[in-house]
Amino acid sequence: MLNDVNQTTESAAREDSRWTGTGGAGPGTGDATPGRRSRPRVHRAWIVAAVTFVTIIGGAAFNSLPGLLIDPLHTEFGWSRGEIGLAVSIDMALYGLTAPFAAALMDRFGIRRVVVIALSMVAAGALAGVWMTAAWQLMIYWGLLVGLGTGSMAMAFSATVTNRWFVARRGLVTGVLTAAGASGQLVFLPLCAWIVDEHGWRPASVTVALAALVVVPFVWLLMRDHPADVGLAPYGGTYVAKPAPGRGAAGRAVRVLCDAARTGPFWLLAGTFAICGASTNGLIRTHFVPSAHDHGMPITAAASLLAVVGVFDVIGTVFSGWFTDRFDARRLLAVYYALRGVSLLFLPMLMAPSVHPPMIFFIVFYGLDWVATVPPTMALCREQYGEDSTIVFGWVLASHQVGAAAVAFLGGVARDTFGSYDMVWYAAGALCATAALMALVIRRKTPSPA
Repeated sequence: MLNDVNQTTESAAREDSRWTGTGGAGPGTGDATPGRRSRPRVHRAWIVAAVTFVTIIGGAAFNSLPGLLIDPLHTEFGWSRGEIGLAVSIDMALYGLTAPFAAALMDRFGIRRVVVIALSMVAAGALAGVWMTAAWQLMIYWGLLVGLGTGSMAMAFSATVTNRWFVARRGLVTGVLTAAGASGQLVFLPLCAWIVDEHGWRPASVTVALAALVVVPFVWLLMRDHPADVGLAPYGGTYVAKPAPGRGAAGRAVRVLCDAARTGPFWLLAGTFAICGASTNGLIRTHFVPSAHDHGMPITAAASLLAVVGVFDVIGTVFSGWFTDRFDARRLLAVYYALRGVSLLFLPMLMAPSVHPPMIFFIVFYGLDWVATVPPTMALCREQYGEDSTIVFGWVLASHQVGAAAVAFLGGVARDTFGSYDMVWYAAGALCATAALMALVIRRKTPSPA
């Protein structure tokens, strides 16, 4: 087995040496093979980035489902929204808590193996949910299996790919890969909403399981763990030998956390990102559709609005990556959170049985801001923590998902208690204002003297 892997890697390296060049990437990214006619070429890093993009879309398909199924599961099984929200919160919390260990496991066992196993877990959880009859099964299938699977393909995955394969254009690539989750939302939300409306929730669950499985061959055949596997330098950088596999992955993740926790910027980054998760995945992704349905809007219409969020999320995140390469990341975060908080304060007044222009404006605006926070947050982690930044970002992402999990659960409890989501929107707006202030007080790291 190991010999087959080595032979495959060597063959890929020979192939890349024949056809993969810089495409104008910059120094150190590979040269044309002597004796061959020069022509425009695509650096292998862009192929790896494209596979990563598709993988995140496939893995994120499940994320479009829970908000659509709160009402159908409540109707069929009589489970409270708090119980369903608890299962979603377990998924989100494990998504975050798995991320730092996934980054370390990718260092130890390679990206391909970890991601293939993760996709299989997402598919297993979504398929097993088709036969569930009790709320505890929902928490095992949706919470445990899907949470661990999606957590292993969390933003730490895109951060690992970006850090290994790119030196130039890191901000841009980070923005594009971050937008992949939104692209999955764009593809699967309207599809799953239509399936739920026409055929019930079970076929929708099967659909997202198949989406995860379809991506597996692309990962195994096209993904490479490190540029040195194919004899290349990272895009825009110089050749670096592949480091030996790290051991003690879990121990390393904990040690990095302990070191980072002694610094003020870590807690500020973790706090702001927790509020980011609370105001996006925990609130809008989980509770927007049932909240709009409370006001008489059809589920398919509400889901289509969330899909529009995905369209503008892609645009906003890519531009945020571009801005991050040029402006102070702290100020970018402050602006993003402040604007998000203001928009949430107006949302209760915009809810109506039909879609109208002010609601469309909110959706467009919120989409542009949705995960625009990710590129500057990653940039600040790189600035503050250097070679440990991927694992540190994994822990910061864990706080994002803990915030999301808390609001996914508490939002459902608030709806059960007060009969309305209004208080949740207002509280989230106030939290975003707090995050804006926190971002501004992060201290820049002073460069070490030469």
